Amino acid sequence: MLKLFITCAIVFSSLIASALQKPLVLGHRGACGYRPEHTLASYQLAIDMGADYIEPDLVSTKDGVLIARHENEISETTDVATKFPDRKTTKTIDGKSVTGWFTEDFTLKEIKTLRAKERLAFRDHSYDGQFEIPTFKEVIELAQSQGKKLKRTIGLYPETKHPTYFQSIKLSLEEPLAKELKATGLNKKSSAVFIQSFELTNLKKLKKLTKNKLVYLIDDPELVPADFQASGDKRTYLDMVSKIENLKDIKKTADGIGPYKRYLIPTKIVTDKNGEKTEEKLPPTELIKAAHAVGLLVHPYTFRSEEKYLLKEYNKDPKAEYLEFFALGVDGVFSDFAADAVAARDAYVKEQTQKEKR
Repeated sequence: MLKLFITCAIVFSSLIASALQKPLVLGHRGACGYRPEHTLASYQLAIDMGADYIEPDLVSTKDGVLIARHENEISETTDVATKFPDRKTTKTIDGKSVTGWFTEDFTLKEIKTLRAKERLAFRDHSYDGQFEIPTFKEVIELAQSQGKKLKRTIGLYPETKHPTYFQSIKLSLEEPLAKELKATGLNKKSSAVFIQSFELTNLKKLKKLTKNKLVYLIDDPELVPADFQASGDKRTYLDMVSKIENLKDIKKTADGIGPYKRYLIPTKIVTDKNGEKTEEKLPPTELIKAAHAVGLLVHPYTFRSEEKYLLKEYNKDPKAEYLEFFALGVDGVFSDFAADAVAARDAYVKEQTQKEKR
């Protein structure tokens, strides 16, 4: 399906101009390649590693407090199953049946009794059970206090998770998000804040509540966004970025897009003579050029340093992947490994600066 974009690799003058800018390093769930995701420890480490922004995903508690979790179902990332075994239930979230433990069934006081754990089996589990689940307010306080200490701006990149669902259970995410940003003086267009969502309806509502920059996230090509499903709109995520009229429609609300990185550098699955399947890189698409042409920033996700996530063309070197995307003209990258992203970005900027001097 992504082949709708695929073109020959052409160097466009607009991409060259964009490449000379300093791409942002966005600490994905903090520095979750090293610490349990969405904990103050993870955000702190991303800051220490030089990330420009830290990214808290936001869901709501039963009493309407925004907390940092990637999903409202929290059994994979906390010890909730052990501490509240009787709260297990099944719900329909964005049209899918999900069984587990959900943040909206717990008060903040109860959430604060939980401890975070590493979600992925192959990552470090030595920090499991050590860290609380932070509120959005606590994440803001961390960014502001560290900014003062380090004398640099620590940006915030909150994401609203399942906003249509939370709206349906009368726990709207938009108002408390806007309220927290206003209370801390971060609700201005000039603030180092991007608010992101996979739902355009959510961003349209936020646009009326705050002046912050907004980013529309782009999920799997065949999926219809949850808000579109609710309204009967049949457009897929692929439709939204493969048709110029839809990109222009996004621009009416958002300042940028956050596509899965395979929208920019697609791949195909190749089977060798022994039956083993590998992912092979294809030429870059024109999405960056198209997005920039209508005035949209491009912040792709997610960059990870483990060998299993790297295409064979990168020879096990995460820096090679970052450098290719920087050269294409992305405006920022979401990374689980902020230190690797910062090192690659610094090397890229140094190289480009030297070229400019020659």
